[in-house]
Amino acid sequence: MLLRVQNGLAVLVGAFVFYTAASGPFESLIQRAIFLALVVCLGLAIYPLGKDTKWRPMGLLIDILIAALTITACGYIVINYDKIMTTLPWATPYDMVLTTCLVVSVLEIGRRAVGIIFPLLVVIGLAYALFGQNLPGILGHRGFDSAFVTETIFLGDLGIWGMLTGVAATVIAAFVLFGALLLHTGGGQSFMDLAMRIGGRQPGGAAKIATIASGLFGMISGSAVANVATTGNFTIPMMKRLGYPAPFAAAVEAVASTGGQIAPPIMGAAAFVMAEILGISYVDIMVAAVIPALLFYLSVFVTVHIISVRRGLRLVPDDELPAWSHILQWRRVLPIIAALTGLGIGIFLGRSVATSAFYGIVGLLVAFVGTSLGKLTTAEMVRRVIDGIADAGKGMVIIGVLLAGAQILVSMINMTGIGVSLSSMIVAIAGNSIILVALIVALVCLIMGMGLPTTAAYVLVAAVLAPAMINVGVDPLTAHLFVFYFATISVITPPVCVAVFVASGIANTNWLPAAVEAVRLGAVTYIVPFLLLIYPGMTGRGGALEIINACISGLVLVFAIPALLGGQRLLGHIWLDRAILLGCIALAIWSFVLAPIIAVAMLAGCYYWSRAHKPRQEARL
Repeated sequence: MLLRVQNGLAVLVGAFVFYTAASGPFESLIQRAIFLALVVCLGLAIYPLGKDTKWRPMGLLIDILIAALTITACGYIVINYDKIMTTLPWATPYDMVLTTCLVVSVLEIGRRAVGIIFPLLVVIGLAYALFGQNLPGILGHRGFDSAFVTETIFLGDLGIWGMLTGVAATVIAAFVLFGALLLHTGGGQSFMDLAMRIGGRQPGGAAKIATIASGLFGMISGSAVANVATTGNFTIPMMKRLGYPAPFAAAVEAVASTGGQIAPPIMGAAAFVMAEILGISYVDIMVAAVIPALLFYLSVFVTVHIISVRRGLRLVPDDELPAWSHILQWRRVLPIIAALTGLGIGIFLGRSVATSAFYGIVGLLVAFVGTSLGKLTTAEMVRRVIDGIADAGKGMVIIGVLLAGAQILVSMINMTGIGVSLSSMIVAIAGNSIILVALIVALVCLIMGMGLPTTAAYVLVAAVLAPAMINVGVDPLTAHLFVFYFATISVITPPVCVAVFVASGIANTNWLPAAVEAVRLGAVTYIVPFLLLIYPGMTGRGGALEIINACISGLVLVFAIPALLGGQRLLGHIWLDRAILLGCIALAIWSFVLAPIIAVAMLAGCYYWSRAHKPRQEARL
């Protein structure tokens, strides 16, 4: 019964998203209120209170009450839309009750879906708005009563009905539906087979399969943790079966899944939020993220290769690899091509991102039905589509309630001015030094992002920390990418590295050695954001020479850092090798135009010398 309710609500959410992507969204508050009511009700079905316990009947009553209160609050907004948008309504006691009920509902679903940390942050933000006037010094503010907080959160488009909820209800929801349908209509298996074919017969093949597959899935899933749980159940047992150490297997999956969040074209959900915050095209975000994403995955590949060669990790047997003729069958390839073509046509024609996703969905479904005729029954085709919609609904629940909660928190930050205060404090401490500000911001991003999903972590640090970098002259897009990358990699950074926790659970190993391996595999990612500040060409802007110089610098780091951390032998003397690699790293991050070229020459020279003297070094060992 519960499964039927879940699927029914998920299909209803999917139909709402599909319709509004095709015809255009309703008026802003109406679109957001309907979407939030739907995802909260779906969340109650997916995460029932007291499931499999003897007090489930009490939990069911509470869930029904939460659903009723949420529908009432959201319905109130729909009915009174004109009044709210054309006047400045005063908050009544009834408004305050509805606001409280809606906020509690959103935070409760957030607690069930992702844990207590994020709802607790929102509660702290609300408490600060209501009682922060009692704090001394720079943290204090003039004070706001419950009526004003209600008007901000509920009776306008700055609080829970603000931009973040709007993005979740339109653009992100459409792409979540697009991605889920793509995976469930055959794209998921195609991605996995492609990853196996490309990486399987190389040193560390199983780890490289995990890197490719997790990257492909991660670009669509919107959550590093969810991606680990999905692809990790296949890739981690395969790596362990081939003799890979369990901590290493867990780390590879956690890092690769995290990288999917920074890789175009979809970049999880945070890229859409960034485009709205900055008021620029989503395509601009994609272009700016291409080089850093390529450097990230290339660095993981290089690190995996070095470690695999040194440890003698096994290749994937030939009989376990799918044939190219099977992977490239037209029945498998055509739906993916049709989906991406529809998406590209929409963007090329200048349609909204949500409408472009609709074009992609239509192309995918038409191609799926066309290629499945005679191969699948009608019932099987319908089942796969419904499974995709249901999976999308689950993703929309997490993203919807997180961004609604994040919008509450952001509105409180803006209302109280704490973001400006903290930015000023950081600038004052760093003395207007861009590098010092960046170091402080990076550290705070890693701390603030721990335990949070990527999108929520980015929204939080973008509201509080990005302004500090902009205040010292950093370009806004660069500043937001900087905090986005550090918020993203917080999921693999100890001590609260949730992606590593999940991967370690699948690998049945202790999380701490897995976290150490994960930091080593993702080491380049901790430095690439600083390259954004040093080399403007890293985001694809400036002249061709600036872009080339940025790429050369990044490539030096991609090879030098894994070689350093992996114990790669160059000249056969460990301390000399380390000194050379450290020198190359220093040259790569030096803004002098010839420095990266000198580093490339050093690396190339050492590489060819080591190849020429390899037998002698092996004899010495």
